[in-house]
Amino acid sequence: MKLGLALAGGGVKGAAHIGAIKALEENGIKIEAVAGTSIGSIVSSLYAMGYTTEKMLEIFKYFSKGIMKADARHFAGNLKTTRRLLGDGLLSGENIEIAITECAKEKGIKNIKDINMPIAIPTVDIVECKKYVFTNADLEGDYYINNALIGKATRASSSYPGVFAPCIYKGHKFVDGGILDNVPADEVKKLGVDKVLTLKFATALNYDPKNIYEIAFKSIDLLFEARSQEAIHASDLVVDLDVSEASVFDVKKIDYCYNAGYVTMLTKINEVKKMLNEG
Repeated sequence: MKLGLALAGGGVKGAAHIGAIKALEENGIKIEAVAGTSIGSIVSSLYAMGYTTEKMLEIFKYFSKGIMKADARHFAGNLKTTRRLLGDGLLSGENIEIAITECAKEKGIKNIKDINMPIAIPTVDIVECKKYVFTNADLEGDYYINNALIGKATRASSSYPGVFAPCIYKGHKFVDGGILDNVPADEVKKLGVDKVLTLKFATALNYDPKNIYEIAFKSIDLLFEARSQEAIHASDLVVDLDVSEASVFDVKKIDYCYNAGYVTMLTKINEVKKMLNEG
C-alpha cells in the first residue's frame, strides 16, 4: 500500500512534522507522496527533495530566526511596525523563497517538476478568492500549476496574512494556502497513493489574546482549524500532534515541537501499520 502524507500549516509547530516523519522512518514506514500547506509546504518540499530528517531539522533551525521572527509580542508597541501595517505585510516573505531555493540548488532542483516524489502545495489567490495548487503531477483542473519555481511555490503557500506580504507570481497575488486548504489530504489523495495519513496540530484555542496581533493570529488560527476539520474526510488516519505549548512564531520551541511530533507518532505507529495492512 502506498502512503501519502498531508501536512498542515502551523508556523514553528511544523518542526513536529519532521519528528513525526523520523518516527515513521524508524519503523520502516515508507512515504510515497506528500502535500503540505504553509509550513507544511516547506517540510514537504525538503522531504520530497531528498533531505534527511536530521538535515531538515538543521535547516529548519537555521532559517527560522529569519523567516519566522514575527512573534506578536515583538511587534506590540512598535511605531515603525504599526506604520507598516498600512502596507501588505510585516515581512516580505523573501527569506522563505531564498531558503528553499538554496536547499533546492543543493539537490540540483529548481522547478517543482524537477522533484521526483509526487508533491502538492496549495496556495490562495487573494484577489480571485480561489485555491491553486503547485504540483509535479499531471492533474486536470485550471487551478493546478505544474511549471513553478519551488522557492516561489513554498513562499506562496506560506504567506501568512498580515505577517508576510502576498507572493506576486505568474500574475497572481498568493497568500497562505491554509485559508482554503490547511490540511491538503484531498490533494495528496490524487497523487497515486492508497492511504492518506494526515498530520495536524492539536491547537490550543482557549487562551485570552492580549493585543491586536494576538487577536488577529487567533482569529486566523480559528479559520485554519475549521478548514482542517473539513479536510479530515479525505484522510484514512489523522494524527493530532500535541504542540500546545508552542505558538506559531515561537522559535525557541523548535526542539520541543520536533520531540513532541516524534513521541506522538511513536504512540500511533501501530495504528498506521494497521491502516496500511487494511485493503
